[in-house]
Amino acid sequence: MLDLRKIRENRETVEARLRTRDPDLSLDEVVNLDEKRREVLAEVEHLRNQRNVVSKEIGRRKQAGEEVAELIAQMRAVSGRIQELEAQLREVEERLHQALSLLPNVPHESVPIGQDKRDNLVVREWGERPEFDFEPLNHLELAQRHRLLDLRRGAKMAGSQWPLYVGLGAQLEMALVNFCLEVNVREKGYSPVFPPLLVNPETMFASGNLPKFADQLYTCQTDDLLLIPTAEVSLTGLHRDEILAEEDLPLYYTAYTPCFRREAGTYGAEERGLIRVHQFNKVEMYKYTTPETSYAELESLVRDAEDLVERLGLHYRTTLLVTGELGQQAAKTYDVEVWLPGQQAYYEVSSCSNCEDYQARRGRIRYRPRGGGKPRYVHTLNGSGLATPRLMIALLENNQQPDGSILIPEVLRPYLGGLEKIG
Repeated sequence: MLDLRKIRENRETVEARLRTRDPDLSLDEVVNLDEKRREVLAEVEHLRNQRNVVSKEIGRRKQAGEEVAELIAQMRAVSGRIQELEAQLREVEERLHQALSLLPNVPHESVPIGQDKRDNLVVREWGERPEFDFEPLNHLELAQRHRLLDLRRGAKMAGSQWPLYVGLGAQLEMALVNFCLEVNVREKGYSPVFPPLLVNPETMFASGNLPKFADQLYTCQTDDLLLIPTAEVSLTGLHRDEILAEEDLPLYYTAYTPCFRREAGTYGAEERGLIRVHQFNKVEMYKYTTPETSYAELESLVRDAEDLVERLGLHYRTTLLVTGELGQQAAKTYDVEVWLPGQQAYYEVSSCSNCEDYQARRGRIRYRPRGGGKPRYVHTLNGSGLATPRLMIALLENNQQPDGSILIPEVLRPYLGGLEKIG
């Protein structure tokens, strides 16, 4: 949620920056509704004050034995008008809140302007693309050969794009999750959280997923709950409606959850297998910080994600997203992308964002400065550490050998009983 006061005081600047995300974006509705709200509110407050003054006058006249019938009649009319205006005010405020809730975050000044992912800037690379002296297989062929996935039975249970990991595939998936969690908790200082997978609409709103992305969410209508598309949602809701102490910041959290996304209308032939699925596993990293430290914390968050990929021995590149590619809640985002030989393309395994105070305003999450003073909104940051489907693809395809076997990265072997390769 954007700061209405900033829009009111710096409309041209805010609108110009928002239009780097969407050239058609306009603040007209928000500004007009804000003006209407203030206009109605001013009239309500004027009539309330008038009613209070006249009520005192009626009391005085009654004590003096004077006639008050005319004044009482006038105040009944005033009270009726106040009720009409209060109803109008509630309607305008609801419309203003809805309009504000649909606005994306303002991109940070350091974010390059652009509308297409091809404009994203590669800021660094690590490792080398694998070169094969044999015809490599894609992850589906490898998974079939070694019985790691059973997509046919997964589809029988739930439909297409609901993967079923079996045998060593299931063990490798669990190894990835445990490896990421262990590094995050034991070495990086993140506090582990195992949150609910279903949340209420207020929690989903705080993260920025409602109302704009309601059609992408799975819902349990009977209980008015929604399945999380990412643990970012739950970790944003962790301190909703709270005032934290500055002495306790920054707060680092990490959580493993399955994630559920409808991903309606996004599939193509190139997105088969684990490329794009409705349910996937992800370890999330999340930070609550002060505004002054959030961008330094973003850089360290990206390094934490990169470190995990490096330990797995996978070639990757880190890109800085242009304005048109930012998520709804993000002010600045880096993507860590691994090379998938079967796709001959880079795919994201971690997206790290600084949301500044956008989510904090929606969730009313503040902190009290040292020494007291008025509470301020925290800054929230999130990053995948890591998401497993494309990570699994990268491990299978990049580590395949001429005989069809698959080498297991050394850091994962302790989670697999010392197993060095599949096949």
